[in-house]
Amino acid sequence: MADVSIDKIKLEIVTPERVVVSEEVDEVVLPGLEGEFGVLHGHIPFLTALKVGVLSYKKDNTQEHLAVSWGYAEVTGDNVKVLAESAEKASEIDLSRAQSAREAAEKILVAGKEDTEHEEAKVRLEKALIRVQVAGKKSETVKIGQKRPVWGVFIDIFCNLNSV
Repeated sequence: MADVSIDKIKLEIVTPERVVVSEEVDEVVLPGLEGEFGVLHGHIPFLTALKVGVLSYKKDNTQEHLAVSWGYAEVTGDNVKVLAESAEKASEIDLSRAQSAREAAEKILVAGKEDTEHEEAKVRLEKALIRVQVAGKKSETVKIGQKRPVWGVFIDIFCNLNSV
């Protein structure tokens, strides 16, 4: 923990193939099985499962987005470690390929046949929809003083109460 700057979080996102992200960030929002959750510096430690969804993080004045598929997140001190089945940055996603995957999955689902292929198509559709959504979100610059999501305000209040 000593190598992490004050008020920063060391974020590591790893898949079976590679290390996708390893850097110090200001905040992270992850797609937990029970819903999205945010992590700021000083968050309480926990371990949770992740579902297919959008993982985003803010570093300085830039917001980055990734499509993640299943995995686990471990929050310890000022570290967030994500072990995911897959993770792709917005800039790495081939939008036309993601749209083709979405269309192929939709065709199987429209057929209406309830079998293993149908269930697999539901998962492929969910992944494709997230990839299409993330591909449309390139790096965004966050303006100083820009309104934060309500959960961010609650997290700040909670963290400040714990430091009293």
